[in-house]
Amino acid sequence: MDPVKKSLLSLHFTVALLGATALFSKIVPLSAIDITFGRSVIACITLVILLKITGRSLRLNCQKDYWIAGLLGLLMSVHWVSYFAAMQYSSISVGMIALFTFPVITVLMEPLFEKIKLVWQDVVSALIVLLGIVLIVPEVSLNNDITLGVVIGVGSAFLYSLRNLIHRKHFSHYSGSHAMVYQTMVIFLSLSFFSSGELVTADASTYWWLLVLGTLLTAFPHALIASSLRHLRAKTFSLVACMQPFWGTMMAIVILNEQPTWQTFVGGVLVISAAIYETYNAQKLHRSKLAD
Repeated sequence: MDPVKKSLLSLHFTVALLGATALFSKIVPLSAIDITFGRSVIACITLVILLKITGRSLRLNCQKDYWIAGLLGLLMSVHWVSYFAAMQYSSISVGMIALFTFPVITVLMEPLFEKIKLVWQDVVSALIVLLGIVLIVPEVSLNNDITLGVVIGVGSAFLYSLRNLIHRKHFSHYSGSHAMVYQTMVIFLSLSFFSSGELVTADASTYWWLLVLGTLLTAFPHALIASSLRHLRAKTFSLVACMQPFWGTMMAIVILNEQPTWQTFVGGVLVISAAIYETYNAQKLHRSKLAD
């Protein structure tokens, strides 16, 4: 098979795996903190083994990079916890739609990190996302679990955007697998102070689910992403990644029998459309800068 086609198929499979992580907010009978702690421990061990098997060093280039890795890990720690919490309070479809406001949030935050200016199209995208979020919010009250889930999900998106911007500016010279080793290590170290006794007393099936989440749906996808990017452009990866809410929602409907409302579907279409547009536009702008 052609390497590009093979990488594209691998990428779609990877995005579907990442979308499946959302299911574990409902399948695993633990708090968002305990799920994230268990996920990070298993993912870190798996990624270390993968790096050792491929003969790559675990060391970073300089002391500054260790500090940056620590900051990225802390941001990812709160992001992962809030990601699962958003779906536990609301639903998988609502939580994932709220999370995928992050491409537009990234565009709005980018001027703080790069010498670029917002354009009117970015403001329009932000307004479309806002309309999409308004559609899926049943009432303006944090006493409503759906509304609370949306707020937590958007907060998670903000943290993810901040992590991505810092990573791109200061840590992009490391592979995804290498970077995630340190981030997952920081995640489980930081959450070890907050995890509850429920994780210790959990039954065998819970541990099996955490094993699947940490290996097949966390460490393995990050290794596949690094492999796919050898033959695919970053734009292709970013656009395919926008399919993650679709896969997560479809699996929640089929496996967990979730029934999203029409407002959720319409709001989701608006948010994901804006995410796809901003992702495509960002890559287009990057190419034009390289051509200058």
